[in-house]
Amino acid sequence: MAFEQQLLGMWLKEKQLQNHSEHTLRAYHRDLTHFLAFCTEKKLSLGNIEAADLREYLAHRVEHDHLSSASLQRHLTSIRQFMKWAQQSNHLSHNPVDDFKLKRKSRPLPGLVDIETVLQILDQPAPSDAVDQQLWLRDKAMLELLYSSGLRLAELQGLELRDLDFQRQLLRVTGKGNKTRVVPFGQKAKDSIMAWLKVYQLWKGHFEPHDPLFVSQKGGVLSPRQIENRVKFQAIRAGVNVDLHPHLLRHCFASHMLSASRDLRSVQEMLGHSNLSTTQIYTHVDFDHLAQVYDQAHPRAQKPDKSR
Repeated sequence: MAFEQQLLGMWLKEKQLQNHSEHTLRAYHRDLTHFLAFCTEKKLSLGNIEAADLREYLAHRVEHDHLSSASLQRHLTSIRQFMKWAQQSNHLSHNPVDDFKLKRKSRPLPGLVDIETVLQILDQPAPSDAVDQQLWLRDKAMLELLYSSGLRLAELQGLELRDLDFQRQLLRVTGKGNKTRVVPFGQKAKDSIMAWLKVYQLWKGHFEPHDPLFVSQKGGVLSPRQIENRVKFQAIRAGVNVDLHPHLLRHCFASHMLSASRDLRSVQEMLGHSNLSTTQIYTHVDFDHLAQVYDQAHPRAQKPDKSR
């Protein structure tokens, strides 16, 4: 399979030039290395793979690696994109997996925390210990940004000081696929960040525009696990019986914004969703409002006037 391995290297190089993240490139490489190894074992070339071969491969991954439905879908997407590129680059005469599909499980509704519970976490009093107070000011700034702007964990971790526009209260965010978007942040988030930056100076002595927004006491970049642990810790400290994590705060942002604004397109833009259908999962929060809109707007929905 030397030829196929060479094709994989060429494809990954193109993806790298297209500014795909290192995380995405590693996932592509891992998925396709598994697939090509299976093809080698079965003595299959890319051009003569059939649907039955693909089903056998995916069943093998489920049985031996216990892949979830979501992982299988990602796996299949990697294979399909690679094969499509090979066909378009004239390395294959056709893409044998182009029409192959897995039945998708219905997407579960995201978990939610009500507004009062979120506020209980964000507005909890600062600790009495001086060091813990500094940690709280940093954590509060992170919590406020996650909830105020609907950021993903990786987006929060990747923020630099230059990404903040305090005057207009806007934030430049680098999301999936290295796509950049600009989102607003609220006054509470602004106040929390300003308070945190005073601690930042105490910890590091100075900061430059390219420095990360959130750092450890030693001045290093916080890892995703550290951020997750601090978010969970602050929920526990607030006495909230919720397994809080950064993505749950993103869900809360989306649901609470949609419930108050009814503006699906704007929330889609702020979340950085490429497809509106991804954002629509949050519209389950207010069916009563949908019924009210229908009753008021649809010409065949008016109820008869019983007073006549």
